[in-house]
Amino acid sequence: LVAAVAFLCFLGSRSPGAYGALALAEAVIAALFFLLYWLRLDRRLGGLHWALADVFNSVVAALFLLVVCLFAVVIKSNNGTLAGGVFGLVLFVLCVVDAVVVFRKISLDGPRGRNTPAK
Repeated sequence: LVAAVAFLCFLGSRSPGAYGALALAEAVIAALFFLLYWLRLDRRLGGLHWALADVFNSVVAALFLLVVCLFAVVIKSNNGTLAGGVFGLVLFVLCVVDAVVVFRKISLDGPRGRNTPAK
Protein backbone atom coordinates (compact mmCIF):
# COMPACT_ATOMS: atom_id res chain seq x y z
CA LEU A 1 0.00 0.00 0.00
CA VAL A 2 2.86 2.38 0.81
CA ALA A 3 4.48 1.55 -2.53
CA ALA A 4 1.24 2.38 -4.34
CA VAL A 5 1.01 5.73 -2.51
CA ALA A 6 4.63 6.53 -3.41
CA PHE A 7 3.90 5.62 -7.04
CA LEU A 8 0.86 7.91 -7.11
CA CYS A 9 2.91 10.75 -5.62
CA PHE A 10 5.62 10.31 -8.24
CA LEU A 11 3.04 9.99 -11.00
CA GLY A 12 1.18 13.10 -9.92
CA SER A 13 4.35 15.16 -9.70
CA ARG A 14 5.48 14.17 -13.21
CA SER A 15 8.88 13.21 -11.84
CA PRO A 16 11.38 11.16 -13.89
CA GLY A 17 10.27 7.65 -14.78
CA ALA A 18 12.75 5.79 -12.57
CA TYR A 19 11.05 7.02 -9.40
CA GLY A 20 7.60 5.82 -10.35
CA ALA A 21 8.85 2.65 -12.02
CA LEU A 22 10.62 1.50 -8.88
CA ALA A 23 7.60 2.19 -6.67
CA LEU A 24 5.25 0.47 -9.12
CA ALA A 25 7.53 -2.56 -9.47
CA GLU A 26 7.74 -2.96 -5.70
CA ALA A 27 3.95 -2.63 -5.36
CA VAL A 28 3.40 -5.33 -7.99
CA ILE A 29 6.02 -7.68 -6.53
CA ALA A 30 4.63 -7.22 -3.01
CA ALA A 31 1.11 -7.96 -4.29
CA LEU A 32 2.35 -11.11 -6.03
CA PHE A 33 4.08 -12.37 -2.88
CA PHE A 34 0.92 -11.55 -0.89
CA LEU A 35 -1.19 -13.61 -3.31
CA LEU A 36 1.37 -16.41 -3.28
CA TYR A 37 1.17 -16.76 0.49
CA TRP A 38 -2.57 -16.04 0.72
CA LEU A 39 -3.48 -18.74 -1.81
CA ARG A 40 -0.88 -21.07 -0.26
CA LEU A 41 0.83 -21.51 -3.62
CA ASP A 42 4.21 -21.61 -1.87
CA ARG A 43 3.32 -25.10 -0.63
CA ARG A 44 2.15 -26.28 -4.05
CA LEU A 45 5.17 -24.85 -5.87
CA GLY A 46 7.83 -26.46 -3.73
CA GLY A 47 10.73 -26.17 -6.15
CA LEU A 48 11.82 -22.83 -4.74
CA HIS A 49 12.31 -21.69 -1.17
CA TRP A 50 9.76 -18.86 -1.37
CA ALA A 51 10.58 -17.31 1.99
CA LEU A 52 14.22 -16.94 0.97
CA ALA A 53 13.11 -15.40 -2.33
CA ASP A 54 10.98 -12.96 -0.32
CA VAL A 55 14.01 -12.00 1.80
CA PHE A 56 16.13 -11.54 -1.34
CA ASN A 57 13.42 -9.35 -2.89
CA SER A 58 13.17 -7.22 0.25
CA VAL A 59 16.93 -6.68 0.46
CA VAL A 60 17.28 -5.74 -3.22
CA ALA A 61 14.22 -3.48 -3.07
CA ALA A 62 15.54 -1.79 0.07
CA LEU A 63 18.86 -1.01 -1.62
CA PHE A 64 17.19 0.46 -4.70
CA LEU A 65 14.65 2.37 -2.62
CA LEU A 66 17.33 3.89 -0.43
CA VAL A 67 19.27 5.27 -3.39
CA VAL A 68 16.32 6.44 -5.50
CA CYS A 69 14.26 7.93 -2.67
CA LEU A 70 17.24 9.76 -1.17
CA PHE A 71 17.75 11.36 -4.59
CA ALA A 72 14.05 12.25 -4.72
CA VAL A 73 14.17 13.85 -1.26
CA VAL A 74 17.43 15.72 -1.89
CA ILE A 75 16.45 17.01 -5.33
CA LYS A 76 12.77 17.67 -4.38
CA SER A 77 11.85 19.28 -7.68
CA ASN A 78 8.29 19.73 -6.37
CA ASN A 79 6.09 18.68 -3.45
CA GLY A 80 4.94 15.46 -5.15
CA THR A 81 8.49 14.25 -5.62
CA LEU A 82 9.29 15.09 -2.02
CA ALA A 83 6.19 13.23 -0.77
CA GLY A 84 6.99 10.25 -2.98
CA GLY A 85 10.55 10.21 -1.66
CA VAL A 86 9.34 10.28 1.94
CA PHE A 87 6.88 7.44 1.30
CA GLY A 88 9.68 5.59 -0.48
CA LEU A 89 11.91 5.94 2.57
CA VAL A 90 9.07 4.60 4.75
CA LEU A 91 8.84 1.71 2.29
CA PHE A 92 12.61 1.22 2.63
CA VAL A 93 12.21 0.80 6.40
CA LEU A 94 9.32 -1.64 5.87
CA CYS A 95 11.42 -3.69 3.41
CA VAL A 96 14.27 -3.93 5.92
CA VAL A 97 11.87 -4.97 8.69
CA ASP A 98 10.26 -7.54 6.37
CA ALA A 99 13.64 -9.01 5.44
CA VAL A 100 14.71 -9.32 9.08
CA VAL A 101 11.42 -10.82 10.29
CA VAL A 102 11.12 -13.35 7.47
CA PHE A 103 14.80 -14.32 7.69
CA ARG A 104 14.43 -15.04 11.40
CA LYS A 105 11.41 -17.28 10.74
CA ILE A 106 12.89 -19.45 8.01
CA SER A 107 14.91 -22.56 8.66
CA LEU A 108 17.07 -23.74 5.81
CA ASP A 109 17.67 -27.28 7.06
CA GLY A 110 14.41 -28.19 8.81
CA PRO A 111 10.79 -28.63 7.80
CA ARG A 112 8.93 -25.61 6.48
CA GLY A 113 5.90 -26.02 8.70
CA ARG A 114 5.06 -24.31 11.94
CA ASN A 115 7.84 -24.00 14.49
CA THR A 116 5.85 -25.26 17.47
CA PRO A 117 7.54 -27.56 19.95
CA ALA A 118 6.45 -31.20 19.95
CA LYS A 119 4.80 -32.57 23.08
